[in-house]
Amino acid sequence: MANIAASVFDSQSDEYDSWFDNHPELFQNECKVLHKAIPAGTGVEIGVGTGRFAEVLKIPVGVEPAHSMAQMAIARGITVIKAKAEELPFHSLSFDYAIMITTVCFLDDIPKAFSEAHRIIKKNGYFIVAIIDKESELGVQYEAMKASNPWYKDAHFHTTSEITGLLEQAGFTSFEYWQTLFSDKPELTDPLPGFGKGSFVVIRSQKM
Repeated sequence: MANIAASVFDSQSDEYDSWFDNHPELFQNECKVLHKAIPAGTGVEIGVGTGRFAEVLKIPVGVEPAHSMAQMAIARGITVIKAKAEELPFHSLSFDYAIMITTVCFLDDIPKAFSEAHRIIKKNGYFIVAIIDKESELGVQYEAMKASNPWYKDAHFHTTSEITGLLEQAGFTSFEYWQTLFSDKPELTDPLPGFGKGSFVVIRSQKM
């Protein structure tokens, strides 16, 4: 995560965390689709933030560069290590899976971060990347409001195809996709396989 973005999340962690309370249906939809992608075993969330997802998804370990966000995740019972995605402080082959949830758009160096994820995942393990697709309804809205939004001002959104290509370059294969958030209405929906309809897309790839 870029230093500027990390400082914004550090200074406005309470405001960020309150989004989940103010948008419970959207959060539940995101958790539902993520549950479909997460395998058994021990995982790590890279860019754990305030620990909202890790707590619900029962991910025991997180990496987070923003201090105040890390403290909130620790309060939720997550073991958090302060570090960047491009320099993960773990031995190789440490985890059955790693996950990034709307973190990619804040990374300084996506290829390096994906390479690090590949290194720490065990053979036949999984890497799960959840994004707001740049070409989706919500992605277009976020792109349009970047100038006025403190969290997304320095974000760089990507399409599902772009992220898939970068995952392939990092050595991942066997791609599976799920999607949710089919409109900006606060309603509970069931996730669907594939991508192209929902704004929130989950990509699961494997390290062979």
